[in-house]
Amino acid sequence: MMAGNSSRAALLLTRQLRDLNKSSADGFSAGLVSEDDPFRWAVTILGPPETPFEGGLFRAELVFPTDYPMSPPRMKFLPPIPWHPNVYRNGEVCISILHPPGDDPHGYEMAGERWSPVHTVESILLSVISMLASPNDESPANIDAAKEWREQPEAYRKRVRIIVRQTLEEA
Repeated sequence: MMAGNSSRAALLLTRQLRDLNKSSADGFSAGLVSEDDPFRWAVTILGPPETPFEGGLFRAELVFPTDYPMSPPRMKFLPPIPWHPNVYRNGEVCISILHPPGDDPHGYEMAGERWSPVHTVESILLSVISMLASPNDESPANIDAAKEWREQPEAYRKRVRIIVRQTLEEA
């Protein structure tokens, strides 16, 4: 049973990668970390225009479960984006569509905001770009970044601009 799910997930991921690389999606690129593992993807996201993240190159990894698309992948920025309300200090992305399907045990999200098998890698990456542009400070992964974003937007912007410069030096 598990092998069947795993091979179906691998075929779906292979197709999604092919489709993604054929399309002219702006703001990101994706590929496999290793050609023999369709469950681990390397992605690069461009900082969205007209945001403090503009011009940055942010690398991340998507790790898909063997029952994808029934369960969401995990996404982690490498190196971590150290200052964003919706990114844990270790780089893990915290957005609704990457949370398991169903009701939120903490009551912050409606079931319709969480993972659904209709999501694709493209919809995930577009959601992450949107998250970079406009953080959700209602249930932050990084409380200090959320507080600064809300209470001291200019200080937040300055700190993020430094991070953006660092991403370009590492590229």
